[in-house]
Amino acid sequence: MEDKGFKIFKEKVSVAPLGIIAPKYENSDKSIGNARLLAEKIDSFLVKWAKGTPSEKDTFIIDVECPRFQSGDGKAIINRTVRGMDLYIVVDVGDYSRTYKYFGKENHMSPDDHFMDLKRIIEAMSGKAHSVNIIMPLLYGGRQHRRTRRESLDCAVALQELQHIGVNNILTIDAHDDRVANAIPLMTFDNIIPSYQMLKKWLNCKIDEIESDKLIPLDKTKKINPYDINLENLMIISPDLGASHRNDFYASKLGCQMGMFSKRRDYKVMVNGKNPIISHDYIGEDVKGKDIFISDDMIASGGSILDVCSVLKEKGVNRIFAYATFALFTEGLDKFDKAFEDGILTAILATNLTYRTPELSQKEWFLEIDVSKYLAYYIASINHDESVSEVIPPDQRIDNLLELLKKGS
Repeated sequence: MEDKGFKIFKEKVSVAPLGIIAPKYENSDKSIGNARLLAEKIDSFLVKWAKGTPSEKDTFIIDVECPRFQSGDGKAIINRTVRGMDLYIVVDVGDYSRTYKYFGKENHMSPDDHFMDLKRIIEAMSGKAHSVNIIMPLLYGGRQHRRTRRESLDCAVALQELQHIGVNNILTIDAHDDRVANAIPLMTFDNIIPSYQMLKKWLNCKIDEIESDKLIPLDKTKKINPYDINLENLMIISPDLGASHRNDFYASKLGCQMGMFSKRRDYKVMVNGKNPIISHDYIGEDVKGKDIFISDDMIASGGSILDVCSVLKEKGVNRIFAYATFALFTEGLDKFDKAFEDGILTAILATNLTYRTPELSQKEWFLEIDVSKYLAYYIASINHDESVSEVIPPDQRIDNLLELLKKGS
């Protein structure tokens, strides 16, 4: 069975020449930044699929520079023409590892810096591109998505600004609240969730592209289902009410019972931009002896997820697996190391869609999910005016994967 990426390039006509943009922010250690790494992985799939077609190229990446003056001012320079091209700009607003000199001092890039560079790149195109598409997995301002008092609405304003300067489509991954799309009702806003990719990694398997009724291991050194996940002994737990829809999806697909936690906050105090949590109260059936799966959009400091895991352990659960699309670990990894050593956590899964420290990839408890092929399918589909839902339907793939696991393939 031919890969869908090959079929798109072979059978469909490109709406315009394809180009991928991701600035190469080279630090002193010669690292180039997570957005560029992700773009290069996406590019490798597109180059392979386009081979032997009119779209064939050695690379679809267009080099762009975003230099800084010592005063902190910046600019974007595109090193070739983009006239008439279908462009996809990959940006990781969470990549704090990128630095620049500011009055002689090393300054780490914030989400604001990345967003400003994105706008500079769009400005440098001078409206000459056929279309401008943004691949922004970690949505800028996404955590500030609603107003509960007299406060800013960062994400909504940012989306409207991108629309105003000529962006046609925005793709994000697992938005904190995808209702922010209401700010731009006339522009395409796609929010996709890599559920299938997560399950493949957790269960260490994928469906053979040639024999669709067969499972093969992602890692040949490990067996399929290395954690021996028994769906009959698995419970899905939502860490809070806001993540309930994510966890309800997995509970429905896996056929498991679901419980959840309710957060009690101190609304009189503000710490690091949020009201501190007083307690996590569990709501649901008995969890004693169960394996637990918890899903959320991100892990920031990690305090909340570790509190939830500790409460569950006190209730007698067996193993705990946590998945977050974006693992930020804003307060380091030490407390996660301790939680693993104490048996509170079995594993954390997270994608490669935002920056991870080199130390994280070495952790025994961490499993990284590569989503680059998923994004490549998206780009190929839009570039060939193909329905994205036809090319990357996760529901059917998840059903097929679980059905084969139940048969013991």
